[in-house]
Amino acid sequence: MLYPRIRNLREDMDLTQSDMAKQLFCSQRTYSYYESGGHDIPTEVLVRIADLFDVSVDYLLERTDKKEINR
Repeated sequence: MLYPRIRNLREDMDLTQSDMAKQLFCSQRTYSYYESGGHDIPTEVLVRIADLFDVSVDYLLERTDKKEINR
C-alpha cells in the first residue's frame, strides 16, 4: 500500500471508501485505487484529503510524522 496514512485516517474517522469518494467527487473505485497506490493521487485531490483530515500533505506522504499544519 502506497498511502497507508490515508487509509488509517479514514478508518480512524469511521469513514468508508464510499464516504471518501463522495467528499472527493470521484467513484469509490477511483478512491480505492488512490488509497492502494494503484493510481497516483492528483495534487488537488491530495490537498483536499489533507484539508479533510486537517493534516499536512507531507504527513500523508510520510515526509514527516507531524500531523500539524504550519500556519
